[in-house]
Amino acid sequence: MTIDTTNMCSHLKKLFEPDGVYYPIWQSMKDDETLTAVVRSRQLHIYRNGKKILVLAGKAQPKIIREDKLNELITK
Repeated sequence: MTIDTTNMCSHLKKLFEPDGVYYPIWQSMKDDETLTAVVRSRQLHIYRNGKKILVLAGKAQPKIIREDKLNELITK
């Protein structure tokens, strides 16, 4: 999976850093063909089978849209 990070919030770029808070999510996303993601309004919107499940918004708390196993990787 590739994500265009051009307009992504700088805090979300930590998604790709091994010590970043969202790195476990990135690792799971790379290996799961049912997941897609797109950057909108500097936020990362994550979809499973075309249905939005999660929005990562930089410094703000992640917004869980639907229950999904990916949400379990969010550190509280």
